[in-house]
Amino acid sequence: MQQYYYIALDILSFSVPFLFSFERKWMNFIRFWKPYFLAIFTVGFFFILWDIYFAYENVWGFNKEYLLGYELFKLPLEEWLFFMLIPYSSNFIHYSMEYFFPKFQLSKSFTQGITILFCIISFGVFTWNLDKIYTAASFGLFALLMVFQMIFQWRYAKKFYISFIIIYIPFFFVNSALTGSYSENPVVFYDNHENLGIRIGTMPLEDSFYCFSMLYGSVLLFEYFRKKWNYSTNMSLKNN
Repeated sequence: MQQYYYIALDILSFSVPFLFSFERKWMNFIRFWKPYFLAIFTVGFFFILWDIYFAYENVWGFNKEYLLGYELFKLPLEEWLFFMLIPYSSNFIHYSMEYFFPKFQLSKSFTQGITILFCIISFGVFTWNLDKIYTAASFGLFALLMVFQMIFQWRYAKKFYISFIIIYIPFFFVNSALTGSYSENPVVFYDNHENLGIRIGTMPLEDSFYCFSMLYGSVLLFEYFRKKWNYSTNMSLKNN
């Protein structure tokens, strides 16, 4: 039964947000599916290319005893699904918080201050670890995203920075399950010469920055499509 381990994590992580997308009393989230899925697929495509390259470079790999056995470009089926299902579920939490707590956000100045601090720290880590490919890539991309945030001052960060704290809780448990916290061996294993060697539980520190960049990137693109195609900018049905 352990060959269903990763696919079960994917499905369980996705199932509750997916089912709640069909409710019609509050958000009726399925009305946003076109821009939402396009944003996820577009950003996911970039991260899948990153994943494939790292798999071929043996920066990380996958334990076949926890997989169904279907593979494309050294990525198991479960990993391909990860880039659709996990962003869907994670950002659904963000938009649920936006619905239930519409006024819960950081101030513009505080958001900008945090962004500058994150940019300085991540750029410093990137600069000092160019010999570690996963560290350099994850912190470098995060630093670049923070630079763009400082320049354009996207208002979505005021809420997403808070949402990410909540998103991080299930993300931590799912990623911990993949990195060996609840199984005899990790599903995903890493070459520690290519990362800092710092773990949050069993999860490499870099995974947190990788996750943030993927999710916030999807939010930014979703918001762009939502405006371009004249979708409602309000999560509540009552105000539409």
